[in-house]
Amino acid sequence: MNTTQWQSDLATYVKMRILIVDDEPANVALLEDMLNDQGYINLKSTTDSRRVSEFCREFDPDLILLDLCMPHVDGFAVLESLRAERSEVYLPIIVLTADVNEESKRRALHCGATDFLHKPFDHIEVLLRIRNLLETRRIHQLLDTRRAALEEAVHARTSELHDVKGAFVECAKQFHQVLEKAKSTPE
Repeated sequence: MNTTQWQSDLATYVKMRILIVDDEPANVALLEDMLNDQGYINLKSTTDSRRVSEFCREFDPDLILLDLCMPHVDGFAVLESLRAERSEVYLPIIVLTADVNEESKRRALHCGATDFLHKPFDHIEVLLRIRNLLETRRIHQLLDTRRAALEEAVHARTSELHDVKGAFVECAKQFHQVLEKAKSTPE
């Protein structure tokens, strides 16, 4: 991928909101620096996993970067909670982990993880996965907007058809009355 294309694509996504959740301040700072260096401007971070639901309500992220192994509430519980609270919304969640065993991966995917990033982070991989999932999120949002517009158009058209049907029924009644009157009137 050439640099010009990378910068062009990135301009589309840098305004989207990213929530970073990791109990290690150094990991949070590293991710913030990587994203800031690429021009991402809507970042929110926390080292306290107990605040994720609150931040999601206030910040409404387009993407979450979530550590699995944290004190208080681990990443698995956070995933389950987020998926229960926001089941109707496509919200990509990238799990951050140093644990590469298959059971953890399966469990995270079962709980609602969208993708994984392994620690230590590969900068290019981090940026590419984030960009790819932000693009997918944007496409979902566009589809939701179009679906809502289509539903509204169908509702409006159904209402119009209902009105036309009512007018047609009334016209048919009047025609029937005129016809009956004409039949009963001698020529």
